[in-house]
Amino acid sequence: MSMAASKENLRQLVSALAEAAAGAGDMALMEICGTHTVCLFRSGVKSLMPANVRLISGPGCPVCVTSCGYLDAACELAARKDVIIATYGDMIRVPGRTDSLEAARGRGAAVEVVYSARDAIKLARENPGHNVVFLAVGFETTTPATAAAVLEAEAAGLENFFILPGHKVLMPALEALLSSDAAAIDGFLCPGHVSVILGWSAYRPISERYRKPCVVVGFEPANMLEGILRLIRQVAAGQAKVENAYSVAVSEAGNAPARAMIERVFEPAATQWRAMGSIPASGLALRGCYARFDARAKFRVEFGPDYEPPGCRCGEVIQGRIEPPSCGLFGVRCSPATPVGPCMVSSEGTCAAWYKYNLHRHR
Repeated sequence: MSMAASKENLRQLVSALAEAAAGAGDMALMEICGTHTVCLFRSGVKSLMPANVRLISGPGCPVCVTSCGYLDAACELAARKDVIIATYGDMIRVPGRTDSLEAARGRGAAVEVVYSARDAIKLARENPGHNVVFLAVGFETTTPATAAAVLEAEAAGLENFFILPGHKVLMPALEALLSSDAAAIDGFLCPGHVSVILGWSAYRPISERYRKPCVVVGFEPANMLEGILRLIRQVAAGQAKVENAYSVAVSEAGNAPARAMIERVFEPAATQWRAMGSIPASGLALRGCYARFDARAKFRVEFGPDYEPPGCRCGEVIQGRIEPPSCGLFGVRCSPATPVGPCMVSSEGTCAAWYKYNLHRHR
């Protein structure tokens, strides 16, 4: 498609949005994925919404939903002289109750940024005199790689590789949102990456049980606009079904081998979500036959209670209850240079996106 044709397609989609929303009541559509939040701002799609359509962000940023208790356990492990922490970069600067991995590294702790779980395996092989602990966070998108790393470590007989289990399962969190008194949500813009693993049929319980329309979309502006248009039309018509606007990457059944690998290594477990409490079956624990890779058992650390810094409203942001400018710390005490909560730290964080792309409108 030529650039002129692409621009014309975008114009037509924006016009169709306005036409579909005309005469409909106010509606709030939640983009679950943190990458969608950033793309909606960066592309300008968020600014193209009709006056009666509001996009709100959900709990789809892995760093943002990680509880303070998990971070405190990671910092406790980082303080050990025999441990190397391997983590994705966004986790380093997130403040725990009293410390962060960045601060610990500044004091001499061995904290290494990795780009995959296999990088952590490599660290373990290269440092036989240390125990490498991989901070296993993320949704279904990154979980298969962690499972593969555990299987690789077992096959290689690695005795110095461990994970700190922190993976989250998306669907129980969405059900918890809809079962609570959280923000009114009229429909869901469903994540592309996670849906590659889950398949679009995974959202049927949301559409059938809670009568909420769901549309899976990718990350290009036209595809996001198309997904929003489909949601608006469903809401206006009183429909609640699952649609797949990202068929180039997402199938109905998803990636069965990846899910099988997850199920081989992990089992469902209740886990703590930041400010959302413990949600049954929303986390993953290592199965008994792989329990020796669990850093909690090896080093006798526990996940302590969750904690929200005074004045921080990240918990409300990730549930769609408020937008970042409603937090008194936003852009004042809390900025990307001096973050108070995780939503300002993560590259997928809602507060970080608002600050980078929209702050000038809210000063």
